[in-house]
Amino acid sequence: MSEEIDNNELSGNSDEALNNNQTVPISGLYENWFLDYASYVILDRAVPHINDGLKPVQRRILHSLKEMDDGRFNKAANVIGNTMKYHPHGDASIGDAMVQIGQKNLLIDCQGNWGDPTTGDSAAAPRYIEGRLSKFANDVVFNPDTTEWQLSYDGRNKEPVTLPVKFPLLLAQGAEGIAVGLATKVMPHNFVELLDASIDVLRGGRPNLVPDFPTGGLADVSAYNEGMRGGKVKVRARIEERDKKTLAITEIPFGTTTGGLIDSVISANDKGKIKIKKIEDNTAATVEIIVHLAPGISPDVTIDALYAFTDCEVSISPNTCVIRDDKPHFMSVNEVLIENTAHTKGLLQQELEIRLNELQEKIFFSSLLKIFIQEGMYKHADYENAGNFEVVVTVLNRLFTPFFDRFYREILPEDYKKLIDKPMSSITRFDVKKADEQMKSLEEEIKEVRHHLKYLTDYAIAWFQKLKDKYGKGRERKTEIRIFEKVEAAQVALANVKLYVNRADGFIGTGLKKDEYVGDCSDIDDIITFRENGTCLVTKVQDKVFVGKDIIHVGVFKKGDERTVYNMIYRDGKTGISYIKRFSILGVTRDKEYDLTKGSKGSKVLYFTANPNGEAEVVNVQLKPHSKLRKLQFDLDFAEIAIKGRGSQGNIVSKYPIKKITLKSKGISTLAGRKIWFDDVLNRLNVDGRGKYLGEFDGDDRILVVMPDGTYHLTSFELTNHFDPKMLRIEKYKPEQVYTAVHIDGKSGNYLVKRFVFENTPIGKSTSIINDDAGSKLLILTNGKDPLVRLDVLKGKTQIPETTEQHLNEVVDIKGMKAQGNRLSPHEIKKVTLLSAEDEYVESSAEAKEGEKTGEEDVAAVDGHTEGANPEDKGPAEKAKSKIDLEITNPDDIDLDDNGQQSLF
Repeated sequence: MSEEIDNNELSGNSDEALNNNQTVPISGLYENWFLDYASYVILDRAVPHINDGLKPVQRRILHSLKEMDDGRFNKAANVIGNTMKYHPHGDASIGDAMVQIGQKNLLIDCQGNWGDPTTGDSAAAPRYIEGRLSKFANDVVFNPDTTEWQLSYDGRNKEPVTLPVKFPLLLAQGAEGIAVGLATKVMPHNFVELLDASIDVLRGGRPNLVPDFPTGGLADVSAYNEGMRGGKVKVRARIEERDKKTLAITEIPFGTTTGGLIDSVISANDKGKIKIKKIEDNTAATVEIIVHLAPGISPDVTIDALYAFTDCEVSISPNTCVIRDDKPHFMSVNEVLIENTAHTKGLLQQELEIRLNELQEKIFFSSLLKIFIQEGMYKHADYENAGNFEVVVTVLNRLFTPFFDRFYREILPEDYKKLIDKPMSSITRFDVKKADEQMKSLEEEIKEVRHHLKYLTDYAIAWFQKLKDKYGKGRERKTEIRIFEKVEAAQVALANVKLYVNRADGFIGTGLKKDEYVGDCSDIDDIITFRENGTCLVTKVQDKVFVGKDIIHVGVFKKGDERTVYNMIYRDGKTGISYIKRFSILGVTRDKEYDLTKGSKGSKVLYFTANPNGEAEVVNVQLKPHSKLRKLQFDLDFAEIAIKGRGSQGNIVSKYPIKKITLKSKGISTLAGRKIWFDDVLNRLNVDGRGKYLGEFDGDDRILVVMPDGTYHLTSFELTNHFDPKMLRIEKYKPEQVYTAVHIDGKSGNYLVKRFVFENTPIGKSTSIINDDAGSKLLILTNGKDPLVRLDVLKGKTQIPETTEQHLNEVVDIKGMKAQGNRLSPHEIKKVTLLSAEDEYVESSAEAKEGEKTGEEDVAAVDGHTEGANPEDKGPAEKAKSKIDLEITNPDDIDLDDNGQQSLF
């Protein structure tokens, strides 16, 4: 009777169990087969090796190219056919892998149509395209003396286990593969930066690599996590504003194609996320996708919307998995580079040791031959009469005995064999002087090789520097590293649907087309509704949703909006007392009902307005006649009421019943101007106190932007504005501010100085403050009241150098912006240096300090009270300056998203 074997006993060969007539469960067979298959896919198909950065198919292609290399191009079809001797998986997989290597423009010189990963175009058929190894590949990838070989799958040929690559090839090319149970995704990195990092590693430093993509674009690598699992890279297209109606996409994110990106833009337009007139693909040698905007659409908002709703921004999750010691390992890219650098150093050492041995052997045999000829051993009687090789060895050993100490190793019979095989003609023509010169040259080379071995680290550094000098040109970084601001989809989504309300029945939605029209909104907006009983509710926009009867106001809700202020008068249902309050709503829980009154049953809103910029109107209040009342009507000015949180009770209006409240006069904003900062990391405006403080903006205030080419333009202070990182200066536009400019006149070559004020041009119009001649250049622009410069000049015919200081106010008076100005010096100017400081903006000292406060300090300073205090109490900040109370979002106001996760709304 056969004996069953437990699954744990099948860790050995299941075939052995079968041969022993043992019963093997099917589950055990599948388990072993699956493990075998998984190991094969991981080790021999999908994951690159850490030493050479190649998968087996790539390694076999390169080996085949080297085998066929004669300096000329080979048909890709021929290379594929030759590679099939080593790769048992058909020609299609080899052809695809060869094209991918060629498209990376590093190891293969390509001829013909090899496709374009940017546009997604496929390569031509292998019979039409040609390739050969690049000079870089021949220099870096191959060395048969340091290559470990193995038999090919059929045992007929030898192939490399790994190629002796003396360069961090894996990190330069990147890699992607899906195996069984794991995957790898290694980002490509910059060629020059890898070489610099390897040099730094050899000098004892630790690298800090960030990816560089062949498609260019912008990348935020703040969460790269050294390329390990859990990291993330955000990549954006480079979008330029050609004019107010046209955007140009000139670089696309890695992993996308121009066709796919265009399709995503068209899809977003069809869904109403963005609004464009048309899109054109002018891509040729470089990417150029032209986006024509619809009339009245902001280009800045559209750029953000492209990042939010299309493939203009993608997120890539790296996962650096490599084969090391015949097993998959998850590593960081910095660890991979350190190991690659050490491996390269080891290969260089092997090459030096091999070269040293070759040189020593050459000197050994040259010395052997020289002594053999000079001492006339070839004419020795015993040597000439020797009958067989053993006798020859005995005779020569005896003859060479006095010279044994001249050789670095023992003389072997094989060495004597080489001597006696020398033809007599070469012995008689032997030139001792030439042989000595050759040996001296070999000794010098040995000395050099030994020096390199002694100072191997310096030799490895020189190797990487040589690669950089020889191949680094044209391989500069293509992807610009930036930190991205988070684009809030709700802030850039277009109003693509219409919102309606049925006040009596309590419904709102986009499908109530027979009811009252409220306004346009986007399909991802949140809608806030206020009801007559003093409650409010925020909900997602829907086709139709019930929010409660007796609706008095419906609007789009924006989280954290401090500018929208609600003015309200309500009657308390319990006491009959009327209250007045002003409040903002900054954060709520979606679909949770909030009571804005004291919460008593029967409370009712008597007056309500929503004010987008904190406007405070004056209302007339009429009371019902009462025996104790002498005055039945009076005016209330909302400007006298402090802005507090939604939960505040408010101030008493009257203890007597109110008959009627009417608007007497519309009010103006009671809010101070918006304090604006410019974040030079994100190149965006903000109200959070990050970066340079620009000032307090309101109404028609503008921002001045000056470019290095001498042009300027004015822009609004909208937070959605985009700014060129190359700009020369950005500040609040002050029409009366005098500026001094030093510039070169391209026509005459003279250095000119002018003093002027910037004209109030239309927003977005670019205007030059210097002339347009070729060679014109803006050197200095300052708003200092008494600008002082140092001039390095050459005087007289003898061109004597001299340094002087010059107050620019003394050179020219204030003139129009179009004036060219006066000549700065009659002498030849070599250099102009500004010595005086800029005039600081008058608001910066006090306002910027206030903006530096963050977190709880900021809340305490503005609110004037701490959590748990009576919201009616006035804090010191309110008494001193402001009537604005910012609402502290209740920690309990937490919304659950669609996945059941907590998120503040």
